[in-house]
Formats: sequence, C-alpha cells, structure tokens
Amino acid sequence: MKVIQILPELNGGGVERGTLELGRFLVKKGHESLVVSNGGRMVAGLEEGGSRHIALPVHKKRLGSLRQVRVLRKLFQKEKPDILHLRSRLPAWLAWLAWRKMDPETRPRLVTTVHGFYSVNRYSAVMTFGEKVICVSDSVKDYVLRNYPKVPPEKLTVIHRGVDPEQYPFGYRPSESWLNQWYRDFPETREKFLLTLPGRITRLKGHEDLIQMIAALPKDQPIHAVIAGGAEAKKVAYLAELKDMAQKQGISDRLTFAGHRSDMKEVLALSDVVLSLSQKPESFGRTTLEALCLGKAVIGYDHGGVGEILRHLFPQGLIPFGDLAALQKTLQAWVPQPPRPNPENPFTLEKMLVNTLASYEEIVAGRT
Repeated sequence: MKVIQILPELNGGGVERGTLELGRFLVKKGHESLVVSNGGRMVAGLEEGGSRHIALPVHKKRLGSLRQVRVLRKLFQKEKPDILHLRSRLPAWLAWLAWRKMDPETRPRLVTTVHGFYSVNRYSAVMTFGEKVICVSDSVKDYVLRNYPKVPPEKLTVIHRGVDPEQYPFGYRPSESWLNQWYRDFPETREKFLLTLPGRITRLKGHEDLIQMIAALPKDQPIHAVIAGGAEAKKVAYLAELKDMAQKQGISDRLTFAGHRSDMKEVLALSDVVLSLSQKPESFGRTTLEALCLGKAVIGYDHGGVGEILRHLFPQGLIPFGDLAALQKTLQAWVPQPPRPNPENPFTLEKMLVNTLASYEEIVAGRT
C-alpha cells in the first residue's frame, strides 16, 4: 500500500511522534509512506525512517490556505495513495475538500484519527468524516459518540496509543553520569522521596494542586516535588505566578522547577511517584503509561485517558478529580514503600502499529 499522512507541522509532540513511528513501521513492512506537512525539525528523522516528506503550507488558519485544496487534489491524483490518513483539523479540512471532489471509484480510502477532546463544533467535526475513524482511547470514542451522534458507531475503532517496552524497560535506572549531573544541577533532590509532575507550564496541568498538596504535608517528611516542564514565552508570567505561590506557601525549598527536559525517561525513572493532575481529561496520557512501564507508581485523577490507563494497570493510583485530601493520604501511605505496577502492559507501540495497519488493510479490502 501507499499511505499519505497529513498534519500541520513536524516540530514535536505526541501526534508527530506517532506519525514518524507509523511511517517507519509501514516502510519496514514493505509499504510506501508519505507525510504532508509544513515541515519542522522532525523531518530528518521521518526521512531516516524511510518515509518521504512533502512540504506544503497546510498549517495556518487563514483563508489563503484554501489554495492548498487544489494543490492537494493534484498531489493525490499524482501519487495515487491507497490510504489518506488525516491527523489534525486544519489540514484535515483542506485534504477532505480535495478528496471529496475526486472520483469515488479511484480516490484513496479516508481514515481520520481523533487524538483529543476537541471543542464540539463544525470545525472539529471533520475528524469524524473518515470512512474509518480511529479513536486513541475508549474515553475518546465515548466522547465522539456523545457529541457527534450522527456518526455511525461502526465507523469508530479504538486503537490505544502505545509505548515501546524496549525504550521504557521495567526497572530502568539512569546511568551514574546522568545521576551525577542531575544532583549537581538539583542537589536539593538528593536522598528525598521524589514526586514528579511532568508537563509544560500551563494552568491545565495541575501545578497549583501540587503546590497546595505539598503545603499541606508535614514538613518533617523528606518529600520533594519536581515540576518537569518548560514555559513557552506566553506562559512565563504564569511560571512566575507559580513560584510566587510556592514562596507564599512556604514550600520553595521543597519544590524544584526543572524546566524543559529532553531526558524525561531518566527523570521518571529517578522518581518515587509520578503525578497526573490535569485539570481537563487527557485523551490518552502517554507520560502516565511511560512511568508505569518503567515500574513507577503513579497517582492520577480519575478521568479521561489517564483514568482509563490506571484502571487497567494501576487502580490503586486513582483518586477523584480535585480531591487533594485523597492525593495527600495516598501519597503519605506510599512514602515508606510505593507499590509497583504490574510489568505486563497491553498498551504497546507494536500493538498500536499492527492494529493501525490492520485498519488500513480492512478498509482497502472494502470491509468497513
């Protein structure tokens, strides 16, 4: 088969990473993989994996982008892909407008992936226009059925995102050189019970809940929290707000802002407990799964994809949304010895890739 995936850019993120992983897998299985985007720093990795990149400005929300509809239609007619896989709303609209005017007998089969809990409106509805619609979790499937009742349920298929157990091996420990550098940078974390809240600096990730919870803990407990995530330019003021809040709560010495990290596997592996305190449900919760794969205890709010993962793999880490008392109680019970998750993980990268390819083969064969 020849498969074209289309998304805005290739500069980083879960959707982008999944696009590269799928492209590499398709090529490995003898198929042809093309990706259309505006480009970005991940293009080199995409091409190293055997995919071909086609650069088109399909990323900007402006009327001028409609000019790409004709360009895309010509591209599809030239390349004659078997599958057109739409992964993001704006390029999905452009590609769908191009695709719908093509001959139904010869045009590619259309697949969309609903990656998140998009705002419910006509703009987002395009992600349900696929002849097959992939949902990245049961939570997302329920969301689509609830908010887009006209979508035939038989079009929907759940393919959970996945983690490669070879990249995130159970019981992994960072190297001595990494540990030495970490403790040089953050000596305050040495010989502490380490909590980590991964995620960029934004009001959605629950940093304020973490600060309030730490402030309520007894000061004689050796608990130290790490916020592992950077602040974009427009979030610098919020970062300052969080630091001021921590200072006013008297916990600045028990909280480390580690900034953006390219070594999250090591940070997670160093942690005693990883937290997921998102204020809105996440569509999947990849970082939660990565931590569990490494053998780390996770405490997370029971909603969205994180709740779904924890129910499957580590139900003792579930707490009601916003219940800081339950968060504190669970954490304190784990300080002597955090429980270990089950090393058996059904949410693997291989399973995700195999199931995606099977969906392609099914729709190409006409069994929708």
